Amino acid sequence: MTNSKIELRTVNVTRYITPLREGGSLPALAEANDDFKYVLKFRGAGHGVKALIAELLGGEIARILGLKVPELVFANLDEAFGRSEGDEEIQDLLKGSQGLNLALHFLSGALTFDPIVTQVEERLASKIIWLDAFITNIDRTVKNTNMLIWHKELWLIDHGATFYFHHSWGDWKKAAVSPFPYSKDHVLLPQAAFVEEINSEMVALLSDEKLSEITNLIPTDWLQWEGSEMNVAEIREVYFQFLVLRRNNSNNFVKQIQDARKTLV
Repeated sequence: MTNSKIELRTVNVTRYITPLREGGSLPALAEANDDFKYVLKFRGAGHGVKALIAELLGGEIARILGLKVPELVFANLDEAFGRSEGDEEIQDLLKGSQGLNLALHFLSGALTFDPIVTQVEERLASKIIWLDAFITNIDRTVKNTNMLIWHKELWLIDHGATFYFHHSWGDWKKAAVSPFPYSKDHVLLPQAAFVEEINSEMVALLSDEKLSEITNLIPTDWLQWEGSEMNVAEIREVYFQFLVLRRNNSNNFVKQIQDARKTLV
């Protein structure tokens, strides 16, 4: 990990290739003006910009922790994009996603992680389950591992279902200090033998400075929520304070992971 400032590139989407229908929010394989292919996540889908915020925060936090995540980029959709698309559902999605979206670099030839085929080293498994408890990721289960094997290494994808507190935006402070009961369903729970040992290391990597850099990456127009009484700066500050508070109370979810592992014996 380097101490350089976290920045994301911005690309312009030039070609819609195909929908990836295994994703609930109908992501797509697309090509951009840098000639790379990306998995494109749309602001006009499902949970809208909140899913993009979750994807952005979750992915970049994972990267800070030294875990492998495909490069994230902001992906701009021109207003004329998709007019020739024949599928009405996709055309509506594209029209509703004009402007800034989010995309992950496409890992060509990657295989879906299979826990039966691939054994994950215990410290790596511990770091991944710590990450998922920290960002409240309900999606890394046996049914939906959201991990890929690419060039014989484990890569993490799909963090759009994290930070679910922001869908109700109620008592975010309570959510920040809560344990994470879904750890019991985590695909790597059996291998996560060093969660307590790596806790201080993970906490140290998530400095206030880095957490501020990440929350400052969120585009302003993703924080202009219809019906919200909070302004952009206030919403951004809640995300930052949530991360700080959850980091400072990591023992709460670490203990729950350990308790969940005891039930496996």
